[in-house]
Amino acid sequence: MTADLFDAVPDAPSQEAIGEGAVLLRGFARDNESDLIADLRAVIAQAPFRHMVTPGGHTMSVAMTNCGAVGWVTDQSGYRYSPTDPRTNQPWPAMPRSFHQLAKLAATRAGFADFVPDACLINRYTPGAKMSLHQDKDETDFGAPIVSVSWGLPATFLFGGLKRSDPSRRLRLAHGDVVVLGGPSRLAYHGIAPLADGEHPVLKRQRINLTFRKAR
Repeated sequence: MTADLFDAVPDAPSQEAIGEGAVLLRGFARDNESDLIADLRAVIAQAPFRHMVTPGGHTMSVAMTNCGAVGWVTDQSGYRYSPTDPRTNQPWPAMPRSFHQLAKLAATRAGFADFVPDACLINRYTPGAKMSLHQDKDETDFGAPIVSVSWGLPATFLFGGLKRSDPSRRLRLAHGDVVVLGGPSRLAYHGIAPLADGEHPVLKRQRINLTFRKAR
């Protein structure tokens, strides 16, 4: 890790409404980031990244893993949450306290004070990887928001409407930015454009995305 990166005092986070119930918190995840990234690496050591396969047989360009009471998985049987890692049949790593606190603080800042996440999807994008427009709708309660944290290389976030055909805005997400999708925007279509190549001082040639959800 680059020590002077963590020693620097980050700019005060700014808050931008990007839709009804959708908020972009610039730099919100920069506080305590050395502990957060250390906890991330501990989770990955227990449950390494893997490229999952969609029900249609497509191998995702984004590598994934999970932590929390349940984890999101996909295979030819469908999309679902599972309490165990299908690779090991063991429970997913527990959600680190630092992760849980970050998600709750971000949700509260965006106006969703009662958010209690039980799942954290961890996505790794390398140059060229992307996430097509989709809705997060495998959860049982759409009243809880989605909290999405960006680390590493910058990415272009595609934020659309409630129909796939609705126009999408393109928003640049940098290291430490957090997007909260709740209320009427909870089921908005969203995605990530193909990741441009680059080099981040700590995470190198990758973007890491933490997506906190209340799955059950």
